[in-house]
Amino acid sequence: MVNDCVNRIAKALFVGVIVLVGVGPMDGRASALERMPDKVVVLTFDDSVKSHYTVARGVLKKYGFGATFFITEGFTFATNKKDYMSWEEIAELNRDGFEIGNHTRDHMGVTAKTVGKLDEQLEAIEGRCKEFGIPAPVSFAWPGNAIELGGLKVLREHGMRWARRGGYPEYEPGGERGFAYEPGADHPLLIPSAGIPRPGYTFEEFKETLKGARDGKAVVLQFHGVPEGEHPWVHVPQEEFERFMAYLHEGGFKVIAVRDLGKYVDWREEPSDAMAVVEKRKARMGGCLDYRRN
Repeated sequence: MVNDCVNRIAKALFVGVIVLVGVGPMDGRASALERMPDKVVVLTFDDSVKSHYTVARGVLKKYGFGATFFITEGFTFATNKKDYMSWEEIAELNRDGFEIGNHTRDHMGVTAKTVGKLDEQLEAIEGRCKEFGIPAPVSFAWPGNAIELGGLKVLREHGMRWARRGGYPEYEPGGERGFAYEPGADHPLLIPSAGIPRPGYTFEEFKETLKGARDGKAVVLQFHGVPEGEHPWVHVPQEEFERFMAYLHEGGFKVIAVRDLGKYVDWREEPSDAMAVVEKRKARMGGCLDYRRN
């Protein structure tokens, strides 16, 4: 196990080749991209929580912020309209100009054992989006922040250009910390969350997280309920959320949805080794955490 860890770290330190997927020399797309400016923040909201509509929507519209809402029909979505949005409300978010992303029908953690079910899980949300006049999602969030490399091909087959994970595997699962997204090094279907505000996540941590939005990197934030009823251990109080958003506005941050990364990044560019940057970061921090989860 130790030797395996050392070998993977050594490989990560020397692998830096980028593979262009389906991009020809005369494609011209790369020249059309803008340079990633400093202070780019990507806002994401998971799990179809009611407060995304009743609280976050109004605050985001007030500041003209973009955001992605990752939709699932998991948990008690079907019967609990106190804590979860209706599809009519989700459709209204789309009409407001926000991005609707796919978070699987059942909030299914994607592992080696479940990846065979990913196709039908994605298809179910795609079907509901079509039913309510919402464009087919091009962004995905890994449920529970579990990742499985075998799922990358399935995501591409469903037209996914981007996929957001958590701070794992650089940091332990269930934490609030992560790295800023580094285009070219991070696989576009394995975009890390730089911060996952939850109870105990302080305003000072929030400001520290935002410092990563520079030198061609973007800070991706992963919110759940603001607040949340069924899962209070991942929620953010409304007052704290409003404070976070006010700080972004006052600080001149450019706040966008996941799909808007396409203005700066070619989603078809993939690193030759999807986990190389992860291992490099782990080596820099002096540890090694196996990304494989059963």
